[in-house]
Amino acid sequence: MAESADSLDLEYPGRDRGSPKTCDWPDCRANAGFRAPKSRDCLTEYYWFCLDHVRDYNAAWNFYEGMNEGQIEQEIRKDTCWQRPTWPMGMRAWHRLDLNKVSDWFSSLGRGGEAGERERRSSTRDLSPEARAYRALELEPPVNLTELKARYKQLVKRLHPDVNGGDTEAEDRLKEINQAYALLKVTLTA
Repeated sequence: MAESADSLDLEYPGRDRGSPKTCDWPDCRANAGFRAPKSRDCLTEYYWFCLDHVRDYNAAWNFYEGMNEGQIEQEIRKDTCWQRPTWPMGMRAWHRLDLNKVSDWFSSLGRGGEAGERERRSSTRDLSPEARAYRALELEPPVNLTELKARYKQLVKRLHPDVNGGDTEAEDRLKEINQAYALLKVTLTA
C-alpha cells in the first residue's frame, strides 16, 4: 500500500500542519504548507507557498540584496556572534582603569598621574641595569632562578595583550618585563 507524505508524517523545515492556506504565489490555488520570510527586515512575517513555489522563492532569495559591500561585511560579522554585542576577552572595567590617574588618599601607592610617572622614571635613571630589572619585576634581591621565573610568569599572565585587549601601556610594560627577565636570567645563571 502506498502512503502519502502526510500519512508518513514527513517533516520539512518551515512546514505548517495547521489549517490549510492557499499559496501566495500569483495564480496558484494549491494548499500552502511552507512559509518564507517576506523580507530581510521582517523575518517574522511570512508568505505561504506550496512546495514547488517555496523552492522557487528560496532559489531567488538574496538576503543581501540592496546592501553595499561594507554593509554585507558588517552583517556577516554580526552573524558570527548571533547578532549579540561582544567585546574583546579580558576587557572588564578594572582592566581599563588607569591607576596612575587615581588619587591615593592614603599614600599607599605613592604619587599618581604624570607627576608620579616622572618621579618613577627619574628615580630609575640612577640605578644599575640589574637594579632597574629587579624594580621592573617588582622583586627585592636576593632572588633565585625559581622565584624569578614564578614572578615573570605572574606578570606575563597579567599584562599579556590577549588579556588587556591590546592596551599599549600594558604592551610597553610587558616589553620592559621581558628585557628585565632576560637580563636577570643571564645574571643568575652565570
